[in-house]
Amino acid sequence: EFPLAVIRGRECYCGYPTGRFSLHNGTDGLLCSGMHNASSPAEGKYCLVYQTPVQDTRCTDRKFLTTKSKVFVALSSFPGAGNTWARHLIEHATGYYTGSYYFDGALYNKGFKGEKDHWRSRRTICVKTHESGKTEIEMFDSAILLIRNPYKSLMAEFNRKYAGHLGYATDRNWKSKEWPDFVNSYASWWASHVLDWLKYGKRLLVIHYEDLKQSLIPKLKEMVEFLNMTVTEDRLLCVENNRDGNFKRSGAKQKDFEPFTQEMKDLINRYILTVDEALRGRNFTGLPREYVPR
Repeated sequence: EFPLAVIRGRECYCGYPTGRFSLHNGTDGLLCSGMHNASSPAEGKYCLVYQTPVQDTRCTDRKFLTTKSKVFVALSSFPGAGNTWARHLIEHATGYYTGSYYFDGALYNKGFKGEKDHWRSRRTICVKTHESGKTEIEMFDSAILLIRNPYKSLMAEFNRKYAGHLGYATDRNWKSKEWPDFVNSYASWWASHVLDWLKYGKRLLVIHYEDLKQSLIPKLKEMVEFLNMTVTEDRLLCVENNRDGNFKRSGAKQKDFEPFTQEMKDLINRYILTVDEALRGRNFTGLPREYVPR
């Protein structure tokens, strides 16, 4: 019934990962050599540790806010930038549902119950939006602005458009006229989305998708604090162990060709430089270095 099993000699202990005993801190591999006989790992001096198939359930309960939120917060991103993943993390960390400016039945069926709530109900902790017009932005009191490398965002959104949340577009899709048309219209939207939120957003927390992947707990803590919530260490550890959620495409389906032409790269790189400059101009951290050159 527990996600963690620790064997020492002939004794077995079961429990949950803790701040003092996480599943992610490796140790010197030499200590493990010669320990294949579970009954006597180095005379009981060391333990064998296993993550079991049991899910850590300390963060899976979620509900709507009991009193209406005073601050109306957007979780804003360009499509394909990891908004659904960020919602999964926020919901599991805080225990409260996130809402959406849209309605997606596939997300609702996978447990995002805030999808069916009216986006202005204020019963959810923040509201997903891809909108970037002045009017739509100014409706919110504050926003978490999630930014992802446009090359990755464009490919993720193209996959979603042609094969749903978990599928991949076919080679025929990538090699058709639809792909260059898609890049031409969506690349400028990737840039204008960030630029508009920087211009009209009242109070912003900028989160780079790549940083969130790299430093999950510190970045998630920033997001939770911005949402004015306090979270227990246990709950954060549980989120870390359930980090992927239900909408991660399985494996990076490698294409045997480069989908971006030089012309597309020149266009996207110009937008990257514009956005980087705008972020720095507003005293935010610039874009991660991996964005260019490609």
